[in-house]
Amino acid sequence: MNLSFKEKSLWLMLISLLVAFGLYFGKTLPEHFALAHSEQPERALWMTLAHANRFAVAVMVLVALSVVGHTLIALLDRRTATDERDRLISLLGARNGGFVLATGVFFALVAAVHTHGNFIFAHVLMLGWVAAEFVNIGTQLWLQRRGVQ
Repeated sequence: MNLSFKEKSLWLMLISLLVAFGLYFGKTLPEHFALAHSEQPERALWMTLAHANRFAVAVMVLVALSVVGHTLIALLDRRTATDERDRLISLLGARNGGFVLATGVFFALVAAVHTHGNFIFAHVLMLGWVAAEFVNIGTQLWLQRRGVQ
């Protein structure tokens, strides 16, 4: 399968997001809910700091994978020009991702009203952003393979 530079870039970003935030959410959410049901509320401050550090590491992993991956892609594939089809596909992906992001913001606001503290609000918002990026990238990958109607 001969992938364009744009498709390789999209696959790289999809995998990078999956690795960085899959590890983050996979570790943070179960830990938080276990702490919420424990008898040690004094650990909450330390866990908040640990979650903030884990988020910073997830962002650094995302950036590092993106930079290294895009550098390798650029070295191996010099065809980086985009055409009207690529721009249209990007717009459709952004539109679909925007719908998901708006839904995520709505659910984050609902969570903020119905829960105590900022943890649930912040993580629903972040999950909405990650889901929106998955939809954005997934739409673009689908349309790159299928074509624009």
